[in-house]
Amino acid sequence: MIRESTINRIIKIIFILFGIWPGTSCVLLCRIFWIITITFVQFSHYRYFRMHFYSDDLFNLMDCLSSFLAYTKVMTKFIVFWLNERKFIKTLTMMTKDWHDCVNSELGMQETMCKAKLSDRITNAIFVLHTLSVVAYGTRIVLANVDITDRESKPPYIHKMELPFDVNTQRGYKMVVITQFAYVIMCSWAAGAVNSFLLTLILHIGGQMDILRSWLTDFASNENGKKRTSSTRNEIIEKHQRIINFSEKVENLYTYIALLQFASNTIMICSLAFLIVSAIGTPNATEQIIRSLLFYAITNLEAFLFCFAGEYLNNKSKAIGIAAYNSAWYNLKPEETRILLLIMLRSQKQLTLTVGKLTNLSLEYFASIMNASGSYLSVMLAMQ
Repeated sequence: MIRESTINRIIKIIFILFGIWPGTSCVLLCRIFWIITITFVQFSHYRYFRMHFYSDDLFNLMDCLSSFLAYTKVMTKFIVFWLNERKFIKTLTMMTKDWHDCVNSELGMQETMCKAKLSDRITNAIFVLHTLSVVAYGTRIVLANVDITDRESKPPYIHKMELPFDVNTQRGYKMVVITQFAYVIMCSWAAGAVNSFLLTLILHIGGQMDILRSWLTDFASNENGKKRTSSTRNEIIEKHQRIINFSEKVENLYTYIALLQFASNTIMICSLAFLIVSAIGTPNATEQIIRSLLFYAITNLEAFLFCFAGEYLNNKSKAIGIAAYNSAWYNLKPEETRILLLIMLRSQKQLTLTVGKLTNLSLEYFASIMNASGSYLSVMLAMQ
């Protein structure tokens, strides 16, 4: 069976469960469920933070803040996709058209399939890491033998939360913890799916750019006696314009997700690093470090993926202009060279991903985030 999409099946399943994928049944019910449940979870975080702001230590408050921001990011991603459903549908339609156009082209199918397989590997790795992070973060609480009848100490939960109801029985406590564990895994998968989908889109654009570069090289060469026609020129221009339109759709879909992503990730990276450093030398240091280390790694990976996607898109758009410049333009007629000139001029305005239309995503920006997080960490350690 020939593959017809770059999108991994796991991403599609997760998007269906969270009411993001268009044209599925029970979309409204899924959205209402996640809005209510995440609001409840955030309210429980808020109650904990308010009740323990003066009485609890900084370690537990940072733990609560980290999970609160993680759920905020997940909810923001849902809302952005729900509100931009039409843009999402147009993006999927354009991707499907690219696949159909590649059916009769060996080069096109090869490049598109290569990017799809690479996307599958990255997506599977991201989901494995997200699952391992939740398992490391919450297994100790799930397997702990807690005496719920002991009124002198409050039962631990996977996240620092203050539930608005009392848990009085051992069975009830276990049900709450297991439900919380399953919920955390689902939300972690949702965050991973949105991040993986961005990489899938960017890799798909990269594949289409590689096809265009090959077309430019073949167009300007005289190998195999190929005759240049007006249809060939039109295909190159249309291909380039479709790539530009596709990248703009991705930019509009993810720019505000990236804005909140990096506003919260800076604080989360700092907070999680504080938890890891503060745990060193304590009696339960190993448990605390293992619990936070993978969560810290996932948060850094999330920021890196967005910045890498922006850097990759930028470099690929530069490569189109370079390919036009390095082509055998001297074999072309004067009217044919205009295509190369137009492509080189348009490529000077590079395709980018931005953070809320404020700044471009790049590896340099990722380095600045890590520097800022390190500075905040130094201040927090001094306050401890």
